[in-house]
Amino acid sequence: MAVKVIEQKPLTILERTYLPQIVGGLKITARNMLKPSVTLQYPDERPVIPAGYRGVPVLVKDPHGREKCVSCQLCEFVCPPKAIRITPGEIAADSPNAHVEKAPKEFEINMLRCIYCGLCQEVCPEEAIWLQNNYSLAGFSREQLVHNKARLYELGGTLPDSHYKWDKKKADAEAAEHEGHH
Repeated sequence: MAVKVIEQKPLTILERTYLPQIVGGLKITARNMLKPSVTLQYPDERPVIPAGYRGVPVLVKDPHGREKCVSCQLCEFVCPPKAIRITPGEIAADSPNAHVEKAPKEFEINMLRCIYCGLCQEVCPEEAIWLQNNYSLAGFSREQLVHNKARLYELGGTLPDSHYKWDKKKADAEAAEHEGHH
């Protein structure tokens, strides 16, 4: 196998002083000094969040403050990194919300595993899980980034509900209307 030797030209006197490189760097610096600043003073200034941004998944409540999740576990099954863990719980028969099958006893999202894909929000039939515009998530330990049900509701807050599954009167009216059509 033949080895090709590449001859290097010797540096000129000007190149050996590095002056052309220094002048080139100073030109770039001067050009950037005249441009307006693009630095944001975070956290006082926040960047504009684009439409469709997928941030932190949280649980939301209906306008009456009731949890919307019915422990169907679809979000847990569809989650690619298995970041969601749900323990279904029963609703007591004497509860005013007994007409709803079940509610989560425990609900955890491990934010260290979450890949912000948005599949949990897409698959949720009750619109109980939403992706927030929050991009600043930090903790001092790994345990702080495993959000339990209380923390998820704290971050999520309340969203308008188009299902009204918790309203027994409306559920009874719909059932009666459905029987009337048969």
